[in-house]
Amino acid sequence: MRDLINLAGKNIVVMGVANERSIAWGIAKSLFDVGANVIFTYRKERSQGKIQKVLDKEGREAAVIQCDVNDDASIKQAFTEIGEKFGVIHGVVHSIAFAHAEDLHNNFLQTSRDGFAFAQDTSAYSLIATAREAKPFMTEGGSIITMSYLGAERVLDGYNVMGVAKASLEASVRYLANDIGKDGIRVNAISAGAIRTLAAKGVPAFNEILHQIEAKAPLKRNVTQQEVGDMSVALLGDTGRGVTGEVIYVDSGYHIMA
Repeated sequence: MRDLINLAGKNIVVMGVANERSIAWGIAKSLFDVGANVIFTYRKERSQGKIQKVLDKEGREAAVIQCDVNDDASIKQAFTEIGEKFGVIHGVVHSIAFAHAEDLHNNFLQTSRDGFAFAQDTSAYSLIATAREAKPFMTEGGSIITMSYLGAERVLDGYNVMGVAKASLEASVRYLANDIGKDGIRVNAISAGAIRTLAAKGVPAFNEILHQIEAKAPLKRNVTQQEVGDMSVALLGDTGRGVTGEVIYVDSGYHIMA
């Protein structure tokens, strides 16, 4: 049978690992398992140390390159460095989102102008800037995936400005897919179910959300890092070669319930 994963030796950039609980780390582990060459990016030195700590703990070796997604010059420098070191980029995992705590805890009506702009810039525009700088090195086509959440289409307590940023992110996926599909590059989002990550701690109602999913989702359970990682591998590899501009739900079916 043909190897539909087909990621052995492929260069995949993974952005957004904060610690071993990160969705991005779950994706990286699945990529390691299928033989991909994983390249990590980090924003600040503190983040670099955390990534290296996780790699050391897992006995993995990988390039770790600085990239501040709020700075166009930094993104350009990062992908230029990656391109020079590895030649071709076959895939990018964008797992980056952030909003100020007060804009998650306050009523949405109280969202500040600066907070709104910051959440959009970090969580949505960064995908556009990343795709733009990665594209010149994706000379063999490839796949870009990003991480979304159900708050992009439904009102979820405590998600507030991040829900609007994720809606923008999902729209950006569709427009990017149209722009660079002619170059053989696919762009998709995974809308993952609730997973205990560092970012999730900032959502006030997170524990309640976990319990709701267990009670209402068709599978009656929450999803795992590995399940999101394995679906990511499918979209990054040949299994997903005919899929672009889509939001794929990995949430135990919770999104279909009223």
